[in-house]
Amino acid sequence: MDGVVVTGRGVVSAVGQGADAFFDALLSGKGGVEEGVAPCADFDPESAMTPKEARRADRFTHLALAAALEAAQEAGMPDGIDPRRIGVLVGTGVGGLGTMQRETETWLAEGDRGVSPMFVPMMMPNAAAGVVAMKLGIHGPGFSVASACATGAHAIGEAKRMIERGEVDAVIAGGTEAALTGLCLAAFRRMGALSREGVARPFDERRDGFVMGEGAAVLVLEREEHARARGAQVLGRILGYGASNDAFHITQPDENGRGAQDAMRAALQDAGAAPQDVGYVNAHGTGTPFNDRIETGAIREVLGEDGPPVSSCKAAVGHTLGAAGAIEALACIEAIRRGAIPPTLNLEQVDPECEADHVAGAPREAPDLELALSNSFGFGGQNACLVVGAA
Repeated sequence: MDGVVVTGRGVVSAVGQGADAFFDALLSGKGGVEEGVAPCADFDPESAMTPKEARRADRFTHLALAAALEAAQEAGMPDGIDPRRIGVLVGTGVGGLGTMQRETETWLAEGDRGVSPMFVPMMMPNAAAGVVAMKLGIHGPGFSVASACATGAHAIGEAKRMIERGEVDAVIAGGTEAALTGLCLAAFRRMGALSREGVARPFDERRDGFVMGEGAAVLVLEREEHARARGAQVLGRILGYGASNDAFHITQPDENGRGAQDAMRAALQDAGAAPQDVGYVNAHGTGTPFNDRIETGAIREVLGEDGPPVSSCKAAVGHTLGAAGAIEALACIEAIRRGAIPPTLNLEQVDPECEADHVAGAPREAPDLELALSNSFGFGGQNACLVVGAA
């Protein structure tokens, strides 16, 4: 009873808010892409904070707080728990991009006096973690992780390590991103990373880039003995965590997928699991020509040519950057709990270089699924992998 378990789930995504609604949407094949982006169109920040608090926080913090409050409520935290023994680790790829764009425009037009005194506390990457701690009254370790598209997985993995080191009994951990700003979209467009058609097609021959999304996902991780003692429901386990650097290129993955392989192998070793134990891979699966081909090769190398079923959530919820790893870890937890693997949307013509046991078109029943692997690879060549297990 010394493992790290999941006792709370929270998510805000383009296809639904709340873990059950989110996964129901994935299984039903619902897509959240609208006009080339995947916004959380129905999200109301005042569901998690007062109007005044909402005005003083960026959207990435709104999303994170909503997800964190859902997860904490499900876990029954922090009531009855020493607040010094709970941590908060909520990461983001960049932080308050909406605030940064707006305040920059204001400064250029009006000068210093036009800039909001709240600019820095709204845009700083650790704002979401700070607001979550303040809202819940948590006094344990708290900080933010930033590793581009691997952020959410790194946050959950490092939270696991904090618990294992005995620093805390529980951590509220995850990732958040609200990057649907004109400047950010223009930057990715100029890089050639975005789909020109505005359609995400992971592993498909016709793929031409990713679709940007926004969202947040937060898990409550807890020392199993602590969770059992207070009667919390165990929803899943974080069994393994591995991380690596490509040390190759600031945006492109290593051609041989060496960094991805290293992260997957490290996660399996940490979990004490063999490649044949893995029953599902939630792939990073961005829909870019480079990632999908290289990631497929890495999965084959680590898990074998006849590896487990593979799917990607990004055609449904978009690429949520710093939130992606946490959203996809939650998808793995739910796949195991429900015994069903969500499909990759828009996958109709598999690229021969991406051949695998793809789940596409419809969900796949998997009643015996007990172990899933979640891949997250970020710009900077920084990789994270989580091994998720059954409760």
